[in-house]
Amino acid sequence: MKKVTLILMMALMCLTGFAQTDSVAFKYAYLSYDSVMVAMPEYAEMQTSMAQLRDQYSAEQKRVENDFNQKYEDFLDGQATFPKTILQKRQSELQELLDKNIAFKKESQQLLNQAEAQQIATMREMINIIVSIIAQERGYAFVLNSDKQAVTFVNPAMGEDITEAVKQAINERDTKDKK
Repeated sequence: MKKVTLILMMALMCLTGFAQTDSVAFKYAYLSYDSVMVAMPEYAEMQTSMAQLRDQYSAEQKRVENDFNQKYEDFLDGQATFPKTILQKRQSELQELLDKNIAFKKESQQLLNQAEAQQIATMREMINIIVSIIAQERGYAFVLNSDKQAVTFVNPAMGEDITEAVKQAINERDTKDKK
């Protein structure tokens, strides 16, 4: 029994010694996705196109609202003189128009959100590709996103902030694309 215990202790000590000598220091990086995204030319283009799209939907909503208000005023003006059947018909037309206006408003908001989400997803994909390239070139084990308090503390002695490197790589990519 003593021999088995001695052999197990020796094996455990050997394994512990190997585990300590084989540990490899790894490097990691971190960046602010939001900061990189805001610096992208595509972000400014997205803001402009989204503002134009919002203005178009807003103008259409205003036009439809004015049309409804005009019909409602006409209804109120003639309400006292309309026969019951015409009154009911106009009321149902107004209700239908109101329902369509509400549905259009909801749909336009969904379409705006969807368009913005698509454009942001495309930009995030570009950032991911560039981050991946930089991480592989510099030998990082992983890259953290430091936005929205996702990381409470990052030791700058052990990790590297690559936010500026990613911004620079994006600017270089844009410069190459324009040539």
